[in-house]
Amino acid sequence: MHHLLQQKKKIFLAAFVLLVIALAFFLRAVNIDTVPAGIYPDEAVNGMNAVDANATGTYPWFYPDNNGREGLFINLIAFSFKAFGISILTLKLPAIIISTLVVLGVYFLTRELFYSRPRIALIAAFLTATSYWAINFARIAFRANMLPLVLVFSFFFLFRGVRTGKMYNYALAGFIFGLGMHTYISFRIAPLILIMLAAAFILSYDAFLKRYWRAMVLFICAAILSAAPILWTFSTHPEYISSRTASISILSPDVNQGHIAATLLHTITLSIAKYNVWGDQNWRHNYPPYPLLDPISGTLFAIGIFLSAISFVRFLIARIRSKEKNHRLIIHTFLLAWFFAMLVPEFMTIEGLPHALRAIGTLPVVFILAAFAADAIIVRAYRFPKEFATLVTTLIVLALLVSGISNSVKYHVYFARNVQMAHAFNKNLTDIGRALGAFPQATEKYVIAGPLERLPIRLLNTDVPHVIYVYPHEQGDLIRPKGPFVIILTERNDALIAQLRMRFPQLQLTDMRNPLESVFYVLH
Repeated sequence: MHHLLQQKKKIFLAAFVLLVIALAFFLRAVNIDTVPAGIYPDEAVNGMNAVDANATGTYPWFYPDNNGREGLFINLIAFSFKAFGISILTLKLPAIIISTLVVLGVYFLTRELFYSRPRIALIAAFLTATSYWAINFARIAFRANMLPLVLVFSFFFLFRGVRTGKMYNYALAGFIFGLGMHTYISFRIAPLILIMLAAAFILSYDAFLKRYWRAMVLFICAAILSAAPILWTFSTHPEYISSRTASISILSPDVNQGHIAATLLHTITLSIAKYNVWGDQNWRHNYPPYPLLDPISGTLFAIGIFLSAISFVRFLIARIRSKEKNHRLIIHTFLLAWFFAMLVPEFMTIEGLPHALRAIGTLPVVFILAAFAADAIIVRAYRFPKEFATLVTTLIVLALLVSGISNSVKYHVYFARNVQMAHAFNKNLTDIGRALGAFPQATEKYVIAGPLERLPIRLLNTDVPHVIYVYPHEQGDLIRPKGPFVIILTERNDALIAQLRMRFPQLQLTDMRNPLESVFYVLH
């Protein structure tokens, strides 16, 4: 009988996880051609680099364009283009798949942290799957999406290695951790988590270093192996290591104006406030002015980090005073170290705070802490009569469902129809890209656009003939049609239009508008 119940429980858990993964993929992939409304130029840079990589057959570890970017994500886009062709879907497909895998990784990692309480893992996976914050970035072709994936699976295999004693887990954990160097600049602070975690293990395990030194060496060697290509690239091109973050760092005198403590207090306050009070005001990162988390998941996160901090202090004091060793000290040290370490890349800079993208490394741990709080409420409810516990559990389940539904509607209904969103993603450039393919092939198509504006347009027209890109001051030299032609402007420039009409008196101007107030101009 007991064996049968265990089998049913395993089947239920597997079915629920599969359902959550399917939901996560659906929320990240549905209507990807139209929501968000355009390809932002930073995405298009990644896409054009991927196109060039396929054309040359070279896939570098680092791409110096656009302030420099680690190459792994761009190369994944290149493989997506090679396998399925160039489109908006294939540009964003790596981000969609990666973000979906993060949900699975959150489940696996949380199961390891709270092995006897699978409910926490289920809640954490569901919150991650339905988070507006997670859904939003999963649909943007940014390399930062890889950071949560590396963190959750590296730490999963690390804790699994400690539980099972199997050495291959440490090798996998280290190899995945080393891959983090190929993802996003914020990863460079992640070794701080390992340092804090190692301290917690030493405090909580007898003769930890003696028992686990082989595992630690294996982890480090595997991490160095996977990080080696980009580390070698940085050693041969030290200029790649620096980036524009130097100009926005709060350590810069030009930024802190000689008041570094006050500046740090300001940036930390904004960084923490974004979860529950006042969020990222960039429409590409968030739905302004709301915080990153909805009221339900935000409240659970606040309770969770408070309970984790209390637990950490309690177990640490017990360790110091009574020499009491408790595995839970490791768990809460890990969760708190993860959250605050991955917040550093945000609060050590000043530009655009609060900044949801720079803090994306905190995304998994935020929902693990929220799930920990939800479970703690349910556990405490069972100290009272069964009817009360059942009521509390039901309310928690309903609240989680409301959270998931509200986030999904917020993104796929309200955000999808928002004019500010269309402007933030330069919808008019994507519209131009789509329109060029509709003109007859023989028609010469002159696009007057700046260097960044061209990128989304070019990406959608890699195989469209007779497209010529022109800067406004070049129109007299480059617009020399030999047959039927059109001239497309990304924005209205009356002086330029007048010059063109002097050269071509028959030109007619058409404003190309849509319900999201995106507009471009066609002279034909």
